[in-house]
Amino acid sequence: MAVLVTGGAGYIGSHMAWALLDAGEEVVVLDRLSTGFRWAVPPAARFYLGDVGNMDLLAQVFAENRIDAVMHFAGSIVVPQSVAHPLEYYDNNTSKTRLLAEATIAAGIKHFVFSSTAAVYGDQPDDTPVLESAPLQPKNPYGQSKLMAEIMLRDAASAHDFRFVALRYFNVAGADLQGRTGLSTVGATHLIKIAVEAALAQRSGVDIFGTDYPTPDGTGIRDYIHVSDLVEAHLRALSYLRRGGEALIANCGYGRGYSVLEVLQTVMRVSGESFDVRYGPRRPGDAASVVANATLARRLLDWTPRHDDLDVIVQTALAWERHLMERKIGDLRELRQRLATAAF
Repeated sequence: MAVLVTGGAGYIGSHMAWALLDAGEEVVVLDRLSTGFRWAVPPAARFYLGDVGNMDLLAQVFAENRIDAVMHFAGSIVVPQSVAHPLEYYDNNTSKTRLLAEATIAAGIKHFVFSSTAAVYGDQPDDTPVLESAPLQPKNPYGQSKLMAEIMLRDAASAHDFRFVALRYFNVAGADLQGRTGLSTVGATHLIKIAVEAALAQRSGVDIFGTDYPTPDGTGIRDYIHVSDLVEAHLRALSYLRRGGEALIANCGYGRGYSVLEVLQTVMRVSGESFDVRYGPRRPGDAASVVANATLARRLLDWTPRHDDLDVIVQTALAWERHLMERKIGDLRELRQRLATAAF
């Protein structure tokens, strides 16, 4: 049997595809390559180019492969962009998840793992890590679009022979420890990616949006999680469903947060490089602090994070960014060689 990974050419999806293959799974990837890269898909995975909302393509994928589970990573994730273009987010994150779920159920596939977000919680009332039972009050269309998808999956699981796990997390960062894949999106909005680019002189500096939040240093606090720990949680969720586990929504995180300033200071220290830090007003839709209580995932999924260290997260992000720089230099050299030997 195979696992379908939507968005498998993207940041988290490509890590998931590699982890599944490492675990001996057969992998099928569906990605439209809007932000992902064909080269990021493991060679052993079967690849389909297309949109997750294309029902004819989904029917083809399910007909041509013996798929027993879907892991859904395809979606839009930029909070300010969701505020400016909410309907695009409700289409890509909500409507297309509905279409994917419909096609999955029609194909008789019972297992569905959904990559959700802790943005469904909005601001936390205090410094206590948030539980899954906390009030759901997203501050932006991104969080709303993911919450709507969760609700649809819950209702579908009640009506059909279909079970799902939705994992809520906030800032995923770092890169594959074997150097096979990482965050490669040009213009990515992930803080650690931006800071690492600045440390390696790929950016002029880093902008901090908001210094007046009700936090110790005035900047926003998030629960960062290494991408390898996150995909391990998804693997555990898949195993849980295959064992007959019931529908589940669970947080993924380390249970403590770091402020924007703390992250930037860590990147400077680990890289040994300084960079300009610019201060600006808050962005629409940003929450002051969200830290996840992941007790449920640890207990029900038997998930134990192995990379709970901001230094490790930054070190792997730096290593991947240096790899990308070397790749660009190699591509440029190859282009120059081709131009030098081309006949005009």
